[in-house]
Amino acid sequence: MAKEFLFRGKKLDEIKQMDIPQFMQLIPARSRRTLKRGLTEQQKIFLKNLRAGEKDPKTHCRDMIILPEMVGRLIKVHNGKEWTPVQIEPDMLGHRLGEFAMTRRKVSHSAPGIGATRSSASLSVR
Repeated sequence: MAKEFLFRGKKLDEIKQMDIPQFMQLIPARSRRTLKRGLTEQQKIFLKNLRAGEKDPKTHCRDMIILPEMVGRLIKVHNGKEWTPVQIEPDMLGHRLGEFAMTRRKVSHSAPGIGATRSSASLSVR
């Protein structure tokens, strides 16, 4: 039997029925304050496209708070170079979209070349 998801004591169905002011009471203060100030124009456009049923909507709004109506959707978030697909799950509620689209990668260098170190500088190139 799968464990039922609860967010601050509320089931997912109850949370999806809430409007934004009711949902704001459940999230942490920083996210609540962001939503209280209102959404930016880009965030409003993105939310309108999401509600219209656009398939895999793309957004640059990395600071958008994840709302209950986004749960279960696939959203492509821009990480500065490419669109990263993010599957929104119930555990992500109250977080920001940018937290799930990493902007940095691990750097892996190959072996050093000739002249890269003091000991290899004196070697002949032949």
